[in-house]
Amino acid sequence: MSPASHPNGEVTLPCSTGHGNGHHGAAVPATSAAKLRREQRADGPACVLAVGTANPANCIPQDEFADWYFRVTKSDHLTDLKEKMKKTCEQVQVKKRYFQVTDELLSAHPELLDPSLPSIDARLQAVASALPELAAAAAAKAIAEWDRPASDITHLVVSTSSGAQIPGIDVRVASLLGLRPAVRRTMIYFQGCTGAAAALRVAKDAAENSRGARVLAVCADVLSTMAFHSPADDDDGEGAVAHAIFGDGAGAVVVGADPDALAGEERHVFEMVSASQATIPGTERLVTGDFGSAGLGYNLAPMEVPVLVAGNIEKVLAGAVAPLAGIVEEGTGWNSLFWVVHPGSPMILKSYEKVLGLEPGKLAASRTVLGEYGNMIGPTVIFVLDEVLRRRRKEGEDGGEGCEWGLLVGLGPGFTAEALPLAAKNLARESAAGVLPTLALSYN
Repeated sequence: MSPASHPNGEVTLPCSTGHGNGHHGAAVPATSAAKLRREQRADGPACVLAVGTANPANCIPQDEFADWYFRVTKSDHLTDLKEKMKKTCEQVQVKKRYFQVTDELLSAHPELLDPSLPSIDARLQAVASALPELAAAAAAKAIAEWDRPASDITHLVVSTSSGAQIPGIDVRVASLLGLRPAVRRTMIYFQGCTGAAAALRVAKDAAENSRGARVLAVCADVLSTMAFHSPADDDDGEGAVAHAIFGDGAGAVVVGADPDALAGEERHVFEMVSASQATIPGTERLVTGDFGSAGLGYNLAPMEVPVLVAGNIEKVLAGAVAPLAGIVEEGTGWNSLFWVVHPGSPMILKSYEKVLGLEPGKLAASRTVLGEYGNMIGPTVIFVLDEVLRRRRKEGEDGGEGCEWGLLVGLGPGFTAEALPLAAKNLARESAAGVLPTLALSYN
C-alpha cells in the first residue's frame, strides 16, 4: 500500500497495527514515522560491555596428544604417521587444548572412530547435548562480569559451525540462562573461523538500531565431536595438522549502545565503531567443510591460506578502516593499532606480521590464546578479545602500547574476512561516536 496524499500536502503512512478487530488503524504522519525511527535507534555506537569464555573439562597437554590420539583410535601400529603428528604438534606452538570428545564418548560410540561407518546421528546427538551447556557457561561468565540480571538481555545472537538442530541451540541457551521469553533470537550457522566476528557484527546492528537493547553474542564450537576419527593409512599430512591444532570452546560478549546513559551501572571497554565483511573472489572452495554420513569432512588448505592472507589482508583491512580517517597513523602505520586477531595458525600470524610490518608483540594476545587453547574455530577471537582486555587492565588502559584504536579480525571460509574497528573507552567520544555505518565491502 502506498502512502496517501492529503489536499493540504501532508503525507501519511498506512498503519496496520490494529488490535484484531478488523480495523487497520489510523494513518500516521510521515514526520511522526521518521521521529519514531529516530527514537528507536541508539545515539552512539555499540560497545563491548563484558566478555566470558568457557571450555570443556577434558584438557590434554600438547606433548601427550599424539600418544592419546593413537591410543584411543587403536592406531599405534601406524608408527610413521604417529611420528609425523608428534612433529606437527611441536610445530604449531600449542601447549594444551580442550576437547568435548572423551574416552567415555568414544567407548559408547565406537562408530565415531571409523570413517567408513555412519556416525552422523551419534555426533549430532552429542553436540545437541553438550553445546548449549558450553555456550551458556561462557555467556553466564559474561553476564556476571556485566553485573546486571540476565533478564535485562533483549537480544541473543548465537553462532556455531558444530551441529544443526531445529530449534537451534539458541532456544536451549536462552532457557539455561533464564532469559526472557520475549528475547529476540538470531542463529548463525557454519561461518567457521569468522563465526564470532559475524555474531558481533549482527549484535552491533541490533544494539544500534534498538534503543536500550542489550545483546548477548555467543559463539561455540566442538569440532572434535563432529570430525574426530581414526587416522587414515594414506594421510597426506592435512589430517595431522587438523588434529594437532584444533580444540573446543565457547565465547560470549555483552554488547550495548549508549552505556553512558546508565552511568555507574555499566562499564564499556571498547566502542564497536564500524564493521565490514569482504570475500575474496574465486576462493569459495579453498577452505570448506561438508557434512556426510561419517561426520564433518573439511579441506583446510594449510599451505595456501597463509599465502592468500599475505596477498590480500592489507587491502581488506585498508577498506575496513577507510571511513575512519586518521586511525592508521602516518609513520607508525598498522603499529598504531592494537590487534584482536583470530590465530588460525602460526603461519597465518606470521603473514600478518610480515605484510603489515607489525612489531614484535603486536599479536602477543593471539599467540597466547593459540598456545593455551589451540584454534577453537569461531570462538577463538573472543578468547583473544578477553586476553587483550586482561592485558589492558593489568598494564593500564593503554595496555602498554598507547593505542586507542584497534582491529578485531577473523578469517574464514569463503574466503572471507570480517573486521571490526574498535575504539578504547578512553578515546574522546566525539572521535568515535557519530554516524559511522556498518559496511558491506565489495572486494575487487
